[in-house]
Order: sequence, then structure tokens, then C-alpha cells
Amino acid sequence: MVTVKPTDLVPSAGIKFFGAGTAACIADLITFPLDTAKVRLQIQGESQKVEGSGVLKYRGVFGTIKTMVRTEGARSLYNGLVAGLQRQMSFASVRIGLYDSMKQFYTRGAGIVTRLMAGCTTGAMAVAFAQPTDVVKVRFQAQVRVADGERRYNSTLDAYKTIARDEGVRGLWRGCMPNITRNAIVNCAELVTYDMIKELILKYDLMTDNLPCHFTAAFGAGFCTTVVASPVDVVKTRFMNSGNGQYTSAINCALTMLRNEGPAAFYKGFMPSFLRLGSWNIVMFVTYEQIKRSMTRAQQYWESPF
Repeated sequence: MVTVKPTDLVPSAGIKFFGAGTAACIADLITFPLDTAKVRLQIQGESQKVEGSGVLKYRGVFGTIKTMVRTEGARSLYNGLVAGLQRQMSFASVRIGLYDSMKQFYTRGAGIVTRLMAGCTTGAMAVAFAQPTDVVKVRFQAQVRVADGERRYNSTLDAYKTIARDEGVRGLWRGCMPNITRNAIVNCAELVTYDMIKELILKYDLMTDNLPCHFTAAFGAGFCTTVVASPVDVVKTRFMNSGNGQYTSAINCALTMLRNEGPAAFYKGFMPSFLRLGSWNIVMFVTYEQIKRSMTRAQQYWESPF
């Protein structure tokens, strides 16, 4: 009788779906302050124009975090966490958990075109489910807390209600098209890069299919994703945080940024984006691989205890 090694076990689609959402939530809990700092840096040029000030409030990743803690309290770093976790459970489960299934749907091959098509498809599908949670998350992260000052939203539920009431249901899907574009790009860069780096590492026996391999592939995926997706991410953040009439479209938002702030504006918050995406990818993929492996072993034991 041939003994099946744990690394040979194939997780089911359900395990991948649940594991991806859970791993993404764990990654978000750990890296959320970096994401909040990224959002503040990305909208900084916009805030300066509104306030009529040329003084930079935030400087660098850790400078932004330090300023937020000093002026708004440590809790401000986790503004929008509830919406962020809601987003990951509905978003990552689809875009990551269904990636392998989508590859099989298109073809049984493992070529680059198949992987890109699968990444684009699951990324776009995920936006359809999770866009309102993304809008609320960004609004909370951009919301500055001041002592005795009026806050934009009082709670996550209040944010959903207020946006739907004041901007219509379409307001909850504000920035949907740039978000679909961003997530198609992010998904391809992230999942395809991770997939290919891991495959090459295993093909040339540089590492075994274990934690160091997952760490290396995730780090590479995080860097590639940040370089490719930063411009779209900045436009997405600005557009989703904007009020009614500020921008007529995502393209108008991008052109306004280019005209008022120059090309460098598209890479605002690059360091926090990289720190966040790099660390997020490492935590998410390492956790995801371990959850898949543990749940598959448990399922196998449950079905065949002896």
C-alpha cells in the first residue's frame, strides 16, 4: 500500500475558499496600520488642495503612523477594521480561494495565459461581492479623528446607511471600475507571481514545499504587485474617498492628479504599500498554506480515521 504524504494531499475547493478568507483576515489584523498609513499618504495631496495648505502633515510610513497616534490616538490606525475584515472574508475567499478552480475551468494546462485569465476572472468576481465593504473601509481610514470634532461616520453600519442614503446605492459601488481594474492587475501580479516563483523553486529543488518556500514566493509576489498596482491603487483610493461631484469618473480623477500633482502622485504611499503588501502576502500565503494543509489532513482523518 502506498502511503500518501501530507504534501501530496489535494485540498478541496471548500477548504481553499474558507482558508483564503481566514488567512486574509489574519493578515489584515497584523498589517492594517500600514494600510491606513498608505491611504492617508495617498489622499494627502487631495487634502492639501481642499485645506489650502502646502504643509505636509504626513511624512513616510512610520512618520504617518506616529502622527496619527499623537493626534488621533492609537485606535485611529484601525479605522475601518470591521469593514476590512468583512471585505477579506468575502473578497479573498473568491479571488484566492477560487483561483485554482478557475484555472481548471479554463484549461487543464498550467500556462501563463491560463493563470492570467484565472487571476483576472476571480479578481473581477470578488469586486462584485466586496465593493461596498471596500468603500466603507477606505472612508473610515481616510476619516481624521479630532477631539470633540464631527466624524464622518459613527460606525460601520452607519457608514453603509449614510452612503446609501446620501449618495444612493451606487455610492456603495463608487470606484467599482477602477477597483475591478486594480484587482485584476493585483490578482494577476500576486497569485500568478506566487504560483510561478513557488513552481520554479520546487522544480529546481531549491527548497521543499514548506514555510521557507512559501515565504520567498510571497515576498516576491508582494514586491511585483506593489510596482504594478500602485498607480491604479492611488486612483481607486482617491475616487472612493471623494464626495459627490469631486470627480466625474476614475479617469477624470487620474487626470486631475496628473495635472495638479504630477506623475509622482501615482506612487504616493509606495513604501507603506510595499511594506503592507509584502508583509500581507507573507502572512496570508504562509497562513493559507498551513490552513489548507491542516484542514486537508483533518478531513482525511475524519473520512478515514484508521
